[in-house]
Formats: sequence, C-alpha cells, structure tokens
Amino acid sequence: MTSYIDAPSPNFDARRAPPDMLVLHYTGMQTGEAALARLRDPEAKVSAHYLVEEDGRIFQLVPEERRAWHAGRGVWQGEDDCNAASIGIEIVNPGHEFGYRAFPEAQVAAVIALIDDIRSRWSIPDNRIIAHSDLAPDRKEDPGELFPWKRLAEAGHGLWFEPAPERIQALGGLLQKGDQGIGAMVLRAGLHRLGYGLKPGGDYDAETETAVRAFQRHWRPARIDGVADGETRARLVGLLQLASAESVTGVLN
Repeated sequence: MTSYIDAPSPNFDARRAPPDMLVLHYTGMQTGEAALARLRDPEAKVSAHYLVEEDGRIFQLVPEERRAWHAGRGVWQGEDDCNAASIGIEIVNPGHEFGYRAFPEAQVAAVIALIDDIRSRWSIPDNRIIAHSDLAPDRKEDPGELFPWKRLAEAGHGLWFEPAPERIQALGGLLQKGDQGIGAMVLRAGLHRLGYGLKPGGDYDAETETAVRAFQRHWRPARIDGVADGETRARLVGLLQLASAESVTGVLN
C-alpha cells in the first residue's frame, strides 16, 4: 500500500469530469522544500495533486477528485484544459535552470508505485501519460530527457517503442526546419495524431521543430535538436501503432 504525507494546498477547484490523463513535471526549484511551499502558497496559484521527493516520500496536496493547477496553457489529443482532465505529479528535481540531474532510484520507484495506485482508481490510457513538455512544447521542458520513460513503460505505464535498425534505415535521411512537402506533412500529421497541438500542414516550420524537440525529449532522449532523423520518425510510427492498438483494446473491453 502506497503511503502519502498529507500536505493540503488551497489551490484547486472543481472538475467537470473524472480524470483520464496523467501529467508528469519536475519542480524546477533548488529544493523540494521550496517547491512544496510554493505549491501550497495561495498567492502562487499553482499546485499539483502529488509531489514526490528524491528520497521517495510522496506528499498529497490536492484530492484527485479536484482540479489542481499544474498544467497551464497547452493541449494534448485535442484537450485544451489539461488541468480539468489530468492528475498532476510534481517530481523534485532542480531542472535545467538549477542543475538538472538524474532521478534517484527511490524517487523513480515511488513514482511508479504512485501511478500504480492512481490507475487502480481511474481509467487512464497509456497514451495519456505524458510530460508537461508534451502538452506545452513551446513553454516547458519538464520532466526532461533524464526522466526514465522507458522504465516507466516497462512497469506498465505509458508508451515506449524502440525500432529495429532496418526500420530506421527505411525512413531515410533528415527532415528539419525549412523543409516542405510530403515528408513534413506526414510528420506533422503523425505528431498531431499522437496528441501534440501541432496542426496538419506541409511546412517544417518553427512550431514543428518545437514539437519534434518535445517528442524527442520524451521518446528519443539521445537526440533533442528538433531534427527528425530516421529514428525519431520510426519511433513516432511505432508509438502511433501502439496507441491505435490500445484504443481498439479499450473499445473491445
């Protein structure tokens, strides 16, 4: 049984429907204590449902039945009020501004146990377990490329796909900012289908580059440059297949 430390925040309001999304963040502050204080400060007007410390302690700030204020402006799979749809988990880490570092084992294990517990209560598809940077790629980087998304997926939470070398090779060379045509069109359509707010179109513009960088931060962490190489595109195709299979299974169940 996962145990939580009660640390109520006043920063929440009512939901319009049960949550069906999980959004993972890092705190991006110098200490966990400072982050916890800010998430409980009524003047800050920010919160999350949970905060997970580096030593594995889990603080519960907002009841899951309430709408916490963690996601801000953004969109995923057409949902433009992600706070209303999601449960937010803040993971203590100083972030890119204050000395981004690997997430300790105790913390990762606690996040997995917490998600196990949350999903025992709510119907949350794997393709709706996302990073803050996925819903707001123009504003956010968290929880970032050091977060072990593969480990999370191996524990049964979220999507992960590693393409075979021949699949990567079949997709050819690079797509990057300034490119136009069918390649850029297919890429943008795929990112949109997965969930990004990117609209379909045939230009590899600045918005496309930003979305690709966010995708890489989550699913291709060895390369975070906004350039869609063969492996980036192969991972996207594989993830779309997994997401589609999950949707079919959900309907059948």
